[in-house]
Amino acid sequence: MALDQTGKTRDFKVVGTRPNRPDGIDKVTGRARFGADIVAPGMLTGRILRSPHAHARILRIDASKAEALPGVKAVVTRADFGDVPDHVADIMDNCMAGAKALYDGHAVAAVAANSAAVARKALRLIEVEYEVLPSVTDVDAAMRPGASVLHEGRQQETVPGGMSGNVISRVEFGHGDIEAGLKRADRVVTRIYRTAATHQGYIEPHACLATMGPDGQADLWVCTQGHYMVRNTCAAILGMEQGQLRVTASEIGGGFGGKTTVFLEPVALMLSRKAGRPVKMVMSRTEVLRATGPTASTSIDVKIGMRKDGKITAAFAELRYQGGAYPGSPVDMGSMSAFAPYDLENVKTVGWDVVTNRPKAAAYRAPGAPMAAFAVESAIDELAKGFGLDPLEVRLMNGADKGTRASYGPTYPAIGLKATLEAARAHPHWKAPLGENQGRGVACGFWFNFGGDTCVSLNVTPDGTVNVSEGNPDIGGSRASMTMMAAEELGIPYDQVRTIIADTGSLGQNEVTDGSRVTFAVGLATIEAARAAKREMCRRAAMVWGIDEDAVEWEDGAARPAGPNAGKFPPMTLKEIAAIASNSGGPIAGHHEVNAEGAGVSFATHMVDVEVDPDTGATRILRYTVFQDAGKAVHPSYVEGQFQGGAVQGIGWALNEEYIYDKDGILQNPGFLDYRIPVASDLPMIDTVILEIPNPGHPYGVRGVGETSIVPPLAAIANAVSAAAGVRMVQLPMSPPRILAAMQGRGRA
Repeated sequence: MALDQTGKTRDFKVVGTRPNRPDGIDKVTGRARFGADIVAPGMLTGRILRSPHAHARILRIDASKAEALPGVKAVVTRADFGDVPDHVADIMDNCMAGAKALYDGHAVAAVAANSAAVARKALRLIEVEYEVLPSVTDVDAAMRPGASVLHEGRQQETVPGGMSGNVISRVEFGHGDIEAGLKRADRVVTRIYRTAATHQGYIEPHACLATMGPDGQADLWVCTQGHYMVRNTCAAILGMEQGQLRVTASEIGGGFGGKTTVFLEPVALMLSRKAGRPVKMVMSRTEVLRATGPTASTSIDVKIGMRKDGKITAAFAELRYQGGAYPGSPVDMGSMSAFAPYDLENVKTVGWDVVTNRPKAAAYRAPGAPMAAFAVESAIDELAKGFGLDPLEVRLMNGADKGTRASYGPTYPAIGLKATLEAARAHPHWKAPLGENQGRGVACGFWFNFGGDTCVSLNVTPDGTVNVSEGNPDIGGSRASMTMMAAEELGIPYDQVRTIIADTGSLGQNEVTDGSRVTFAVGLATIEAARAAKREMCRRAAMVWGIDEDAVEWEDGAARPAGPNAGKFPPMTLKEIAAIASNSGGPIAGHHEVNAEGAGVSFATHMVDVEVDPDTGATRILRYTVFQDAGKAVHPSYVEGQFQGGAVQGIGWALNEEYIYDKDGILQNPGFLDYRIPVASDLPMIDTVILEIPNPGHPYGVRGVGETSIVPPLAAIANAVSAAAGVRMVQLPMSPPRILAAMQGRGRA
C-alpha cells in the first residue's frame, strides 16, 4: 500500500534533477576508503590456502610447520570453528572446507602473519593430504545417473526418485493447459539453449579488516553490499551475540550481487581471535575468480506455440541451473521471470537446482532472469520472424498489462512493459537502415524488485542543515537519491542535506543492498523520517505561536499557519526552528523503521544493432538503446547509468565471458587477461529512454531500476547476431569461433 494516500500528482523541485554526486570528489581525488585501504596498529596479514583439486576428500591437515615459522601468529582450519547453526552451515563450509574440498580454489586453511611474505611461506608449509574424487562441472552431466555426487542426503522431496543426488530441488509455476494450447498453434518452436557461468567482474576484490578483543567485542571493516548481513552471518558462525560485532561498510568498488555473502570475513575474525591482533585480508584477482560466486551456468528447454497472427497459444520452459557446490541456484527466479512479460493463457515452467564442482553461485544483477529471458525471447523472435511478423508488434500483442495474471501467480497492477515497447516502436533506431552483415535484435526483460527491513534516521542540526543516516552501502547512487528525497520532502536545497552509511551499531536491521530495493525501500523510509521531522517542527512552531499543532502545515521549507483562521504568523523556516530547538523541546529528528512492501515490478525493452564479420565470426555492437520504466527517476543520470551498465554487462555475457574448466574441473581462465570483460573500445554509446509509470507502492512512484537492465541484453544481442549471421544462435557466449562454425554449418550453434 502506498504511504501517500492523496493520489495527487506533484511537481518536484529536487527529485528529477541532476545534482553532483556527493561521493564524487572523494573518489576522483583518492580520499574514498575502500576495503583494502584501512590499517590498524599491530595489524597482521591474512592469507588462505586453497584446494588444487575440484573434488577431494580432506584426509589430514598438518599445520605444525607453519605454526612454528617465525612471524606466524595464527593458523586456522575448519576444526577451529566447531559446529555452526544449520542456517549458516553451507556458508561456513564455503568459507572453509570441512570433510571435502568441493571446487578448485576451495579454502582449506588460513594463516595470519607479520607480513605477506611470511604468510605466503607459511601456506607452503601446511601439509594437506587429499583423496581425489571424480568431479563434474556441467549441469546436464551432473544430473545424469552415475555422476559423482557432491552431497549425500541433501535432495528435497520435490525431486522424483531415481534422479542423481546432485539434483537438489524442483520448482514449478504456471497455469492453463500446455498441450491444448500447443494444438491450437500454427507453429511450435522447440529449442535447447545454453548459457555459461559469468562473473560479476567488480574491479575491487574482496577485502576486510577484523579486530577481536579479549572481551569478545569485535569490529569488522569490509567491502560489502550488506554489512548487517555480514554481522548476522559472522556472529552466527563464530558463536557471538550480534551486538558484540560492529561492522562498518567501506566504499565499494562494484558488487552487482557478488558481495551479498561472506567469504573472508569469518576467517579473518577467527584469525584475529586466535592471534589477539587485527587481521587484514585481501583477495587476489585469481582468488576472486576461483572462489567467489559467479552466476549459474544453465541448460534450458523451451517450447512455444504461436498462431500465424502472432498470438502465443502455449509456452513451456524447463530450466536446469547449476549453482556451484551448494544448493541455492537462482533457478526459482529464472522460472518465475521467464514468461513474466507476457499475458499467456497456457504457461508452465519447471526448474531444477543442481550442484556441481564449482564455486557457489552468487547473485548477479537480477539473478536467474537473464538466462531465462535469453531462451524465451530467442524463441519468440524465431517464431515471429518465421511468420514474417514484426517482433515488436508480436510482443505488444502478447504483452502483460494491468490486470494480467503473471505466469508465476500474482495479478499485475499498473506496469510499464507496453510503454517500453511503444517507445521502442516510435524511436528512430527501430526504422534506421541496416547494412550488409548487420542485424537488429529486440528483447524484453522483467525483474520483481524487493523491499525488506529498512531503518533510517534523519537529524536536524542546530544550524538547520540535515543529516540522514541509512544502513545500505551505496553501490548505485543511493546517497544522492536519499539526499534528494529528504531535501524534496523538507523543502530545502540539496546541498543542505548530507547522507551517510551508518555502521551496524547505529541503526536497526537493514537488508542487503540488492533486489533493486534501496531507492524504493530506503527512499520510502527517508521520506517518512522527513515527514516525522516535519511534524515535530510544525509542533514547535505551534508552540511558539500558541496555536494548536493541527493548525500548522509545512510548505516550501517552512511551517505556516494552515489557513486564515489559524492566525497571521510569518512562516518559520527550518533554520529558524532548528535555531530555537534547545529552548523548544530539544533536538529535532525523524526516524522510520519498516519492512517495506509494494516495490513494484519492472520491465524493459532493449534494441541493438550488430555487425558480424563473415570471415572471422567477430561481432561488433553498432548501436544500442534501452527503454525502461523507472516509476520516477529520482536522479536521471544515475538511472541512465544503471540502464547502460546492465547493457554493457549483458554485452560481455552474450559475446565474450565464460568460465572455462578442463576435464579435471580446474579453472583455466582465472584472470582478466583470459576472462575478458568488455572495455570501452568494444562498446558504442548506449542510448537510454526513461519511462515513468508511477509505482503506487511508493510516495514518489519510485521503482527499482538496477537489475532489470541486465535481463534483455543476452536475448537482444542473440537475436541481432542470428539475423546478421543468418543462423539461429542458441549458446552463449557467441564467441567468434562459435559464430563462424554456425555460419559455416548453417545449423544450430
